[in-house]
Amino acid sequence: MNILTRMRQAFVHEIPFFMALPAFVWQMLFLYIPLMCVVGLTFLHIHEQFSLSSLTLAHYVLLKNPLLWAVILRSLLLAFCAACTCALFAYPVAYYIALHANRFRHVCLFFLILPFWTNMLVQVYAWFFVLEKNGLINTLLLNLGIISEPLYFLNTIGAVYIVMVYCYLPFMAMPIYSILDRFDRRLIEASLDLGASQWRTFLHITLPLSFQGIRTGFFLVFVPAFGEFVIPVLMGGGKKMYVGSLISYYFLSALDTNRGAVCTVISALVLLVVSLALNKLLKWLIKVYVGKGY
Repeated sequence: MNILTRMRQAFVHEIPFFMALPAFVWQMLFLYIPLMCVVGLTFLHIHEQFSLSSLTLAHYVLLKNPLLWAVILRSLLLAFCAACTCALFAYPVAYYIALHANRFRHVCLFFLILPFWTNMLVQVYAWFFVLEKNGLINTLLLNLGIISEPLYFLNTIGAVYIVMVYCYLPFMAMPIYSILDRFDRRLIEASLDLGASQWRTFLHITLPLSFQGIRTGFFLVFVPAFGEFVIPVLMGGGKKMYVGSLISYYFLSALDTNRGAVCTVISALVLLVVSLALNKLLKWLIKVYVGKGY
């Protein structure tokens, strides 16, 4: 009886482990094992008959290709600009919903998370009716007499940038909202009672205390935007290569799995290094900002 009691207690104590076990198995099967296979492909030389020849580092000669680094740099710049723009637009939205929406908060949150209920591919295709030659924007500008001929928005980096900001905006707004929602409003009241203006209170109290939400949202946008594939292909027309489209080209079109794996590993390492550097930079900015009395 004593042994059974101990076994029962041990089982109850390990319930969280058993509950998390399916998620761990799922990650192993569909994340870690495929990732190890991709890394392994960078060192393998495979014949056309898919027979293994030997281990080699010859595939990493792709590191000398300046076009690869140009693609990676272009993707980094696009992801960084998209993340910064999302922060500029998402912060006022999250600020209003968290601190001023009051009884309309749930309605605003509903419209904020509504894009998550729609397939991302459908959202991207919907922008064709907005940006095309006879789309909503051109029709509106023509009717207002602002332009005399339709403008070409599609198949440009501007179209990729606009749609990317639109699709990833909720990923920035939700972390900021979660921070501001737990914000102690008595700090704002105390600042106003001590004679500070609304703008000074925002700069010195609200903004520094919401930096963590901004940082979280920044990387929630920056990381997936770096490897985005659908938006550059559909809205950019394939005129410019990005990391996602380059990797898909090697794997699906050129059927060169070795180079595709090398591109994947290199871009992932660059993304990791840049993300760590940006994280350090953001932490330093927060310390400097707060250390100056803000």
